[in-house]
Amino acid sequence: MEVRHIFRQCLNIHKKCVCPGLGSRRRFEEILFNGRGLSASRRYSTGTVTSLEREAIPLPKEARVVICGGGILGSSVAYHLTERGWTDIVLLEQGSLTCGTTWHSAGMIGQLRADTIEMEMVRYSRNLYKRLEEEGHGLGWKECGSVNVARTHDRMIDFRRKHALASATGLEVHMLTPHEIKQMCPLLKSDDLEGGIWIPSDGAVTAPDVAMVFSKLAKDKGVKILEGVTVEKIQLQNDVVKGVKTSAGTINCEYFVNCAGQWAREVGKRSVPKVRVPLHSCEHYYLVTKPLEKVDRMMPVIRDQDGYIYSREWNGGILAGGFEPVSKPVFHTGVPDKFEFQLLQEDWDHFQILLEQILHRFPFLEDAEIRQLINGPESFTPDSNWILGESAEVDNYYVAAGMNSRGIVGSGGIGKYLAEWIIDGEPSIDLWQYDVRRYVDHHNNRQFLQDRMREVLGTQYSLRYPREDYKTGRKLRTSPLHTRLEVAGACFGETMAYERPMWFDPDKRERGEDAYIHQGSFKKPDWFDIAQEEYMACKERVCLIDMSSFAKFEIKSSGEEALDYLQYLCSNNIALESGSIIHTGMQNKLGGFENDCSIARIGKNFFFMICPATQQTRALSWLQRNLPADGSVQVRDVTSMYSGINVIGPHAQQLLADVTDVSTTKKDFNVMTCKIIDVGHAGGITAMRLTHAGEDGFILYIPSEYALHVYDTLMNAGKDYGIRNAGYYAIRHLRIEKSFAYWGLDLDAHTTPLECGREFRVKFDGKDFIGKDALIKQRKEGVSQKFVQFMLENFDVDNDVWPWGEEPIFRNGQYVGKTSTCGYGFTLDRMICLGFISDFDENGQPKVNPNMNDFVMDKNAVYEIDIAGIKYSAKPGIHTPKLALSSVDPSLLASLHR
Repeated sequence: MEVRHIFRQCLNIHKKCVCPGLGSRRRFEEILFNGRGLSASRRYSTGTVTSLEREAIPLPKEARVVICGGGILGSSVAYHLTERGWTDIVLLEQGSLTCGTTWHSAGMIGQLRADTIEMEMVRYSRNLYKRLEEEGHGLGWKECGSVNVARTHDRMIDFRRKHALASATGLEVHMLTPHEIKQMCPLLKSDDLEGGIWIPSDGAVTAPDVAMVFSKLAKDKGVKILEGVTVEKIQLQNDVVKGVKTSAGTINCEYFVNCAGQWAREVGKRSVPKVRVPLHSCEHYYLVTKPLEKVDRMMPVIRDQDGYIYSREWNGGILAGGFEPVSKPVFHTGVPDKFEFQLLQEDWDHFQILLEQILHRFPFLEDAEIRQLINGPESFTPDSNWILGESAEVDNYYVAAGMNSRGIVGSGGIGKYLAEWIIDGEPSIDLWQYDVRRYVDHHNNRQFLQDRMREVLGTQYSLRYPREDYKTGRKLRTSPLHTRLEVAGACFGETMAYERPMWFDPDKRERGEDAYIHQGSFKKPDWFDIAQEEYMACKERVCLIDMSSFAKFEIKSSGEEALDYLQYLCSNNIALESGSIIHTGMQNKLGGFENDCSIARIGKNFFFMICPATQQTRALSWLQRNLPADGSVQVRDVTSMYSGINVIGPHAQQLLADVTDVSTTKKDFNVMTCKIIDVGHAGGITAMRLTHAGEDGFILYIPSEYALHVYDTLMNAGKDYGIRNAGYYAIRHLRIEKSFAYWGLDLDAHTTPLECGREFRVKFDGKDFIGKDALIKQRKEGVSQKFVQFMLENFDVDNDVWPWGEEPIFRNGQYVGKTSTCGYGFTLDRMICLGFISDFDENGQPKVNPNMNDFVMDKNAVYEIDIAGIKYSAKPGIHTPKLALSSVDPSLLASLHR
């Protein structure tokens, strides 16, 4: 039953106003939601493919792949596996196909993204949907375009940044003035707008029909689809998938794919060991009106992100919803098993903020008649990114879940690249930002998820500034120094749920919650001057930096098995004498960086490995999966057992000498060596002479119970040397200026040592290692990309929009790559951008070039970097600038090439 009622009266309902002809609010709710359920899902279908005929087929005894979940992701993965020739697949759905969240999706297909990876994935989805529609598979595709509008100057900067990247990589996009927006969208209020951006090739689909098309095409190629079958347990042997126990029996399989949507976290618990899938459901609202004469079927999708809202044409009317700043998490004790084609109870008080913005942007809707209010649950993740890939806990167990209300637009690309991951062992593009291994156990805590989700839903549309952290679920992992640093004025950032000091503001001691909430900017950040002071102190005096968040592992054996194991995993030579440290990559079979780490040989058969905090789960997974089957090598994650203090600067040597009885001269304690020392009253401290920033100094790995004592001892002894605290921004600016690449920001699984200037760390002779053949081939044939440092010319650091990464790089007017990390070089007095460039062919594919250095440094090549629509001249370099090394001891320079 439909309700004839106007929007403005709906807005007043939460104020308990009496609605004409309806009586009480309860009566209005009853009528509005009459007919929810299966019929509601069919109401929003094109009618072309609404269901597949259920076949009473028995559960097969075995299959190559078992997929759990019959929503758009499960069906897309099945379809794309068949496109690669794999057809021995069983898809299990506990209810009916599309019954979870797919059926009530708004189906908007937007290609404008902040990074090239997600942009590539959603562009693939869009092109696939268009092709399937043209082939006669009705999925409701219409290419109506989309208009994103901006109310603020900063939002326009964000649009210009995205415009630069999108247009450089081949997507047609146009910046709009408020007048142009009004001409294109006459029903939209535009007099309060700064401008907007138009993407002509965007569009919309009918979500359940897309899923049904995927399912039908997969079924036509041999995939068996069983509805009404629940996955009860994933059976393992030696932590490898062997089968699935279901409500219909047991099926043996080689691969299991968890596409269970908002049930994915619960399914992750149905194996031993459990698989982490950190997601949580939230309420998500939109309204659908009856047909309106003013609405054109090809009306563009509208996104007013500053007002939290979106809209699209729907069956002659308007579908309008949004992402409120503070959301309502639901299903705190788990999603009900039989929550199929159901909606949640509405909350008009909560929905008011969206309804007000809808009416503000679309005043003509005040007289519109409502067809239905939808409050359907959607699942979100701690960092608002998808969860994809092979789990860290179980081999051959893959996940595609946590869509953050971007499942329809992403499902095509996700299906394609997850199929590659399963078949080839890795996807053809770097998907680290979505990798399920980016989490630790803490992220999967239900109370943490419930707290974080209140914020995450709103970030789908809120303006996210560079390096901006979440405000909820903080202070989860802290070092023993945390309280001391907090009092000292530390401003913290979060990595892997770990609080790290980014900079210190001594004038704002005891900041309280302000220590975790920072005002972002696209321009010169408010921490710039402080970071410069800390940078200079690292080069001229001595600083302490809490680096406890670094991932740390102990690797041992009774014989030489640990050495043999690491020699095979590492591309550098680990067979150095005890007390030595080596920087090395761990390459995958294609030669890419699976890990980038430092390894100290503590004893003959005892090694200590350090790598970036983001690699804690990923590195442990890689180490464990390559262990000898005989159990001769033991690997242990000791990240929480040791705190790390970086003592950095020219006075670091003398400071450490003052608090220990070990000689710290370079003769006795050389660069890239380590010793077990005492500091003050504390013992058992592993002191390493390296800093990860090219300056002299030490990193002390301290048993955590001694960390506070060691810190206080160093601070007291360092007063005569002008000691101060410093944060990670000081380290970042030091390493960017020296062109040091960092894993997760510059390096990834698709980057090789030969592409980033680290061939000197690859020992081709005398040892075998994973990826060696690929690197030998690359050394012979050439590379397809090159890591380059750029110095910007004519850049106004005080007034211009800063580069933050993902800025397009041009060579002689042609797009050749993008920036990865950027920062100001305080010694060079230039803005520095690091990034990779390629020599692309006419099809946009990078060419293998045996003379890539010549291509990069060609004296006739003119480089520019586009920052929010302004192109800056850029000077390239493939070696560290000499000026940046002016304060570095020659012995340190030599160590960088070990």
